[in-house]
Amino acid sequence: MKTKYAITTLTDEISWLNEVINQVISSYLLHEGSDRHWQDIPMPDLTDVENAYAKSVKEWNLNEFDRLALALAIAPHLMPQALDAFFGKNQLYDRGFTEFGGVIDKNHSGFLPTGQTLAFLITANNPEYREALQNVIGKYGLLIKKQVLQLSDTESHIPYLNGMLSISSSWLHYFLTGEEIKIEYTMDFPAEKITTKLSWEDLVLNEVTMRGIEEINLWLSYNETLMGEWGLSKMIKPGYRALFYGSPGTGKMLTATLLGKVSNRDVYRVDLSMIVSKYIRETEKNLAKVFDIAEHKGWILFFDEADALFGKRTAVNSSNDRYANQQTSYLLQRIEGFSGVVILASNFKANIDEAFTRRFQSMIHFRMPSSNERYQLWNNAFSGVCNLEEDVDLKKIASDYELTGETIINVLRYCALSAVKRNDNIVRKEELISGIRRELKKVTKH
Repeated sequence: MKTKYAITTLTDEISWLNEVINQVISSYLLHEGSDRHWQDIPMPDLTDVENAYAKSVKEWNLNEFDRLALALAIAPHLMPQALDAFFGKNQLYDRGFTEFGGVIDKNHSGFLPTGQTLAFLITANNPEYREALQNVIGKYGLLIKKQVLQLSDTESHIPYLNGMLSISSSWLHYFLTGEEIKIEYTMDFPAEKITTKLSWEDLVLNEVTMRGIEEINLWLSYNETLMGEWGLSKMIKPGYRALFYGSPGTGKMLTATLLGKVSNRDVYRVDLSMIVSKYIRETEKNLAKVFDIAEHKGWILFFDEADALFGKRTAVNSSNDRYANQQTSYLLQRIEGFSGVVILASNFKANIDEAFTRRFQSMIHFRMPSSNERYQLWNNAFSGVCNLEEDVDLKKIASDYELTGETIINVLRYCALSAVKRNDNIVRKEELISGIRRELKKVTKH
């Protein structure tokens, strides 16, 4: 392997693209040398090249059509002059060639490619390559699904190929620098990575709940063997779908995060409040981005407060009701086709539509912790953090106060602040009781 500057590799790709453009136009207009085909122009050999771009091309097994699309989208950023041939005029009509596509922007003097530009390069002299074009920029195209390339939306009356073909700024940065891509939490990508510093041993759940969690963990470990070697893919749908239900603070999100930690998978929490939109196409588009990239990266998807979209469907009394039901149907379709693990969380099992629950592999109840479980949670919380006064009986406190693990952590925070204020690390009994009462007031109605 030889390390090659990324910029050199990318400019080599664009130089190849430039040759392809000139050849396709020459063949299309029957100029001199038109008998040569653009596929006779060799692509840069990346076999022994070691950089982020070359690694991606080889890992994804990109073909010449994929690389053509990539180079076309990168060119305006690095070598805009490579696309100047598209400024040629049709002498018959004294205007540019419609079939070249492209747009001009007031902030960029060069040619900006559209889907039509790529369509011209691939199909102008070979109409039979239309399927190859769709395999690149259709919604199931690898570079589209990975959000490397984007084909912008157009108005409903405008051909979809007139959308601009562009490269994601984060992927371009990765190709140039080799720095890993950080997927940003935005309105367009309403999912954020969730992590924890806790370990599997810190998870305190009853035996029945833990058995359900272990089943998901087993699926994460052996699903490829079961679906592939055992041939279960012929009989069951891909992926694993689970509903976590129970009172707030009982460990639903923590459990999802720990499942990711022990299986070495990232867990992304989907913010349903950012997804729900009166514009059904926007909702579907935002969800599609999340599912598509999660599919390729092997993420676990965690839908918190799932009632917002997965709740019982309403009667269609208005256009808003119709949109809500369309969103529910779309989610059901995407979840059923997702090959990874999807976890929905709700406070109440009864809130979730039966159309979803019957499709879950497991429905796991996160009950309020028992007295013994609360005692373990108290010990885990205070162990190694601060000391308790001798008259503090954690076993009695665990028995007397029905609290969740999250609430116990809130009490710990309150007690630690009280102790540090006194320049001490000993928690007094009255501080502990005061912290508990503060938390209980949060959940009382009066």
